[in-house]
Amino acid sequence: MTTRILRSVGDAVRCNSAVEEVYRLIWTAVEHRCPIAAVYNSLPRLLCPHRLGRNKHGQLRVLCYQYGGESESGLQPVGSPANWRCIAVEKLSAVEVLEGSWRTAPNHSRPASCIADADIDAEDYPERNPQKGH
Repeated sequence: MTTRILRSVGDAVRCNSAVEEVYRLIWTAVEHRCPIAAVYNSLPRLLCPHRLGRNKHGQLRVLCYQYGGESESGLQPVGSPANWRCIAVEKLSAVEVLEGSWRTAPNHSRPASCIADADIDAEDYPERNPQKGH
């Protein structure tokens, strides 16, 4: 199955507008349960963002399930709870919202430590079923 890019933002100068655009793309991905492709810590990643907000220090974070790409800590097989990532939004670049399967795993016990104040959470949106027109 080929993956189609729905929306993207390229590498940009680190300024508020670039972070705001990345934030909007992640928000859209969470709301519609779409995966994203992005570069984080100079490594390409395939992620399903589940929760977007701020940590206890007020910094923007996104809780993602990583199902592909590269990782400094290594990736476990898809479905493993070891693939949860707490990511600093301002460190993401080349973000693309993809059309594809939503991936998740049990034991996402990191929400409280990753995001203290959630702006959006995928669990607040019903699962979309393309065969039913949503």
